[in-house]
Amino acid sequence: MSTTTEVIISGFGGQGALFAGQVLAYAALDTGRYVTWIPSYGPEMRGGTARCTVVVSDEEIGSPIVRRPSSAIVLNIPSMESFEPAVAPGGVLVVNSSLVDLTSQRDDLTAVYVDATELATEMGNARVGNMILLGAWAVATGVVTVEQLTQAVADHLPSERQRLVPINQQALRRGAEVARAQLKVLAA
Repeated sequence: MSTTTEVIISGFGGQGALFAGQVLAYAALDTGRYVTWIPSYGPEMRGGTARCTVVVSDEEIGSPIVRRPSSAIVLNIPSMESFEPAVAPGGVLVVNSSLVDLTSQRDDLTAVYVDATELATEMGNARVGNMILLGAWAVATGVVTVEQLTQAVADHLPSERQRLVPINQQALRRGAEVARAQLKVLAA
C-alpha cells in the first residue's frame, strides 16, 4: 500500500518555515522516496508570510498542489487560523505555542503544542524553533525519523553553514522529546 503525506509549514518570513520544508524534503529523498517542495512567499521577505508545501510519497507524485494537507506545522497565529481548518481529518497539527495562544477545537486531528520559540531561546539560538517543531512533527507523524532529519541537516547544509549543524540537530531532538512526552500523555 502506498503512502503519501502532504504537509504545509507556515509562519512569518525569517522563522525558517521554508528551511524546515527543505530539510524534510532532503530527509525523504535520502530515504528513496518521491518528494515535491514548493515555497510561497508574501510580498515582504522578513515579517511577511512564508510557507511551503511538501509532499512525500512512496510512488510518483501526480500533483504537487496541496489543498487538504494531512498535517501542518504552524509557527504563528495567521498560519494557525489559515491551516488548522484545512488539515484533513485524522491529520496532525504541530503548533508553536510560544507565539500561538490558540488551541485547536477539532477532535478529529492530533494537535501537538510546542513552546518552540521559548525552547530555542533557552538553547541559545532563537532561530532554531523551526527545527524544534520539525522534530516534533516527525515523532507525531512517523513520516521520517529524527535521525533521518539530523542526517539531512548534516548532509545538505551548505559548507558556509556547517557550523550550525549541531544546534539544528539538537533542536530536532529537543522537539522530538517534547512531542513524545505530549503524545504519551494524550494516549493515556
